[in-house]
Parts: sequence; C-alpha cells; structure tokens
Amino acid sequence: MESFVIRTPSSSANIGPGFDVIGLALSVYLELHVTIDRSKKTSEYPLNCRLTYEGEGADDISLDPERNLLTRVALYVLRCHDQRAFPVETHVHIKNPIPLGRGLGSSGAAVVAGVVLGKEVGGLKHLDDERLFDYCLMERFVLIKSDVGVERHPDNVGAALYGGIVGTYLKPLTPEDTARIEIPLSEVLPAPAGGVDTGKRPPEPPFGIGHHIRFPWAKEIKAVAIIPDFVVATHEARSVLPEKYPRADVTFNLQRIALLPVALGQSPPDPELIHLAMQDKIHQPYRQTLIPGLTEIVESMSPKTQPGLLGVCLSGAGPTILALATSHFEEIADSIIKKLQQYNEKKDLQCQWKLLEPAEGTHVIR
Repeated sequence: MESFVIRTPSSSANIGPGFDVIGLALSVYLELHVTIDRSKKTSEYPLNCRLTYEGEGADDISLDPERNLLTRVALYVLRCHDQRAFPVETHVHIKNPIPLGRGLGSSGAAVVAGVVLGKEVGGLKHLDDERLFDYCLMERFVLIKSDVGVERHPDNVGAALYGGIVGTYLKPLTPEDTARIEIPLSEVLPAPAGGVDTGKRPPEPPFGIGHHIRFPWAKEIKAVAIIPDFVVATHEARSVLPEKYPRADVTFNLQRIALLPVALGQSPPDPELIHLAMQDKIHQPYRQTLIPGLTEIVESMSPKTQPGLLGVCLSGAGPTILALATSHFEEIADSIIKKLQQYNEKKDLQCQWKLLEPAEGTHVIR
C-alpha cells in the first residue's frame, strides 16, 4: 500500500496594486491524503479513483472523479503521458479548510494540488516545478475557462505552487501554442467537458508559459484575513472591470507596484511606505458594488488611524479583505468587520477572521 499527503496553501492575489501579478501564499492548507493499492487488478470506481471529502463546501463538491475539478486536473496530466486513468485502486481524501468563492485561492489550490496529484500517481518524476507551473496555467485556461469563464492568470497558482509572496508573468503565446489548445475537451477529458473517452492524447502545455520571482517578506508582517459570509464569483468580479483605463490610473498603479516588493521586504517595516505602496485604482474601485464598504475601509484605514496597520486591500476577487499588520490584529479585524456590517444590506452579516503568515509552497509528505 502506497500513501502520501499533498499539502497546498491558500493564497491571496492582486495584493495592493499587483492586479493579476502579485500573489501571497497563506497558512491555510488544502490537503490530499492519497492511498494506492497497486495489488488490486480492478476497481469499482470511475477512473479507478474513490473520492472522499471533508471541510469547506462539503455539500457543493462533487465526489465523482469525472466532475471534480481536482481529479480532472490530475487526469489531464496523466493523459498527457498516455495514462488514461488513475492507478488501481486510488483513494483521494480531500481535507479543505479554504473557504470557497471568498478570494482565498480555493480553485488555484485545487489546480496546483491536482497537477501534483497527477505527477505523483503517474510516477512522473521528470516534471519539475517549472513544468508543473506550465500545467497549472494550461489547466486554468483549458479546464476552468470552459466551465466558468476564468481567464489565465498566474498569481494564485504561482503563490500556491512556490509559496511566499511572488511576482508572476506570462510569455505571449505563439500561433503554434494557441493551436495546441483547440482540441475539443470532449475528446480528451470526462464530464463536464463531456463525452466518451476516445483515447486521444491531450495537447501538452507549451514550455515556459509562466514565470515567477519570489519577493522578500519582513518577519514582523502578518496577514489578517477578514472573511465575510457571502460569495463573489471570479467571473462576476471581472465583469465589472472596464475594458480601458485612464492613463493616470495605470501610471498610479505602476508607481506603487514598483515600491511594494521593496517595502514589504524591509525590516523593520515602514508603515507609511507600505500603506502608500498598497493603493490601487485598477480593480478595487470597480468592485465596490460587489463588496459594500470596501472603498470606505480602504480609504479610512491607515497607519495614522489604526495602530499596527500597514495596509489593507481586497483579497483576490473578494469578498475577503486582507490587512497587513505588525500588531493590534484583533482590533484591526473588528474595525473592518464593523464597516462591512455597516455598509451591507444584511446588518447581521457574519464574518470570521484569521491571523495568517506567508506559507511554504506545495509539497508532498510521505
């Protein structure tokens, strides 16, 4: 009997001005507890895989390996290497404490963990982290885009794979690269992509789709995540963004994104510099309609008005609010929760908060 655990962190994307660029791995971990009984010759489960689940969203997660995002991602990796199903008999028990649809990278964690699952059960030792990153980005384009219209963006998956705080970027795809992703999903993947397995091999990702650089992080800085009890879908949060931006707003963000990685790495931290560097005009102002109180929180809270605070921003697509701070964590969380409740139609809006730190990247425990 073979067994191992895959541990993947949650993440916060769009840190401050870093829309679709900067991601921060956070110390809440998705875990896959995997066992494989290779002595068995046949399996009663689809794709030879039994799925069980505990944690956030348990009522909403499919346990059909043909429909579950995580196992479909793993299957894509396997089929790129001429393995049509999981080994007989594979059991994947998912432990997920990451809230779904709250801006803490739940789908990004699932994609990264799924890619690593495919590597491990398939014995694909030649796949290093750089190549796994290609698969993660191909997954987000091919699998998630087909379901919910998410664009390819590397900040969540980069943080979840590599850990820490990372800057990410994509290489432009060539016409040859684009042609490689035009095979109908029904020919290579199970439902909901649909259809009967034809035995065709999926297109492998181009090499070097995405790249990352890890930034320094001052040891004094913690992340306070305030998680309201409602969901904001990523595609909905993107739909409110404009097609074009004023030049002044783009310049505003470029100036601050040049400061932020340096500011977060300085010890002791400079509160005023970090607060300035975390300001944004690209996505947060437009998402106020989806997260009532967001503008008031961002504009009213500063190191001058709140001891211990360094900066505050929307986490990913929201509705989670992320505050970077060095002290007074509960006080900061309470202040943000009160503002969320004040501006929300549901005055008894429930919120939880977590004190988190930068997390290590995805790894396998044997």
